[in-house]
Amino acid sequence: MKIYDTHTAPTPRRTRIFLAEKSIPMEYVQLDLQKGENMSPEMRVKNPIGKVPVLELDDGTCIAESVAICRYFEELYPEPALMGSTPLEKAQIEMWQRQVEMSLFMQVGMCFQHTTGYFKDRMTPIADYGKVAGGIASKYLSVLDRQLAESEFIAGENYSIADITALCAIDFARVVKIKMTEEQTNLQRWYEAVSSRSSAKA
Repeated sequence: MKIYDTHTAPTPRRTRIFLAEKSIPMEYVQLDLQKGENMSPEMRVKNPIGKVPVLELDDGTCIAESVAICRYFEELYPEPALMGSTPLEKAQIEMWQRQVEMSLFMQVGMCFQHTTGYFKDRMTPIADYGKVAGGIASKYLSVLDRQLAESEFIAGENYSIADITALCAIDFARVVKIKMTEEQTNLQRWYEAVSSRSSAKA
């Protein structure tokens, strides 16, 4: 069993942190995204859209998409629960996970891709779109700050995949100069706490 990974990219990092929280050992195979190693014919067989991470099981079965990989391991190793234990917890965590994914994580990614031109050899960057995406991400930090005034972690009192997604997004956002403000004290408190977890170094 192994995961095709790129250590500098935020999406594979989400999976690494998730597995580190559960103390699941894993073999990681590094791919160079800038060189397009993830787009090779071999990798297209494992994941038709050529993205990382990709989990390859011992029998050759492949699972792409970081959250799908996390779900697989959550089912195999339910403790500690990072996607909820009760029906209510699962729904709340899924709600926040999806909001953080769509309003922060993906927007930061679009800002990076469209304003830096990092992947201009395989896409058409639209700088104005990237700027709009960056603005959406910046505004969503205020939503998280308000939520974290009410709870220790994003989806409640327990650390979850929603926190992992937000941490990966906020750390990567520095590349495109999207940062928390001094006024976002609740978000700052949360960030210091989740960044200090040993899994954050995964």
